[in-house]
Amino acid sequence: MPHYLLTVCYPADAAPPQPSELDAIMARVDAVNADMRTAGAWVFGGGLHDATSATVVDGRSGDHVVTDGPFLETKDMVGGIVVLDVADLDQALGWAGRMTDAIGVPIEVRPFQGAAS
Repeated sequence: MPHYLLTVCYPADAAPPQPSELDAIMARVDAVNADMRTAGAWVFGGGLHDATSATVVDGRSGDHVVTDGPFLETKDMVGGIVVLDVADLDQALGWAGRMTDAIGVPIEVRPFQGAAS
């Protein structure tokens, strides 16, 4: 079956949730992830630290240049990812719908290249 990446997209104008709100969001996300596991769709997933924790390794110059901070200079950020193994895009979109309902931010759905294993 094909693999899809669900990316949790925090828009630049999104305020970080308060701790009590975050607890409720995480409970909803955990429920969706549990349903994905039960359905056999969940491969891997997790939340990410803030983009300021990123380190970039760039070898375009022939040397490995290591810099602190995100590669992309944008106010939007990726908050987490989920990798799915589902029959088709429609199933991936269904899970993305559940995830956007749980978190309250957009979810980008992208297929992986090549044949799924």
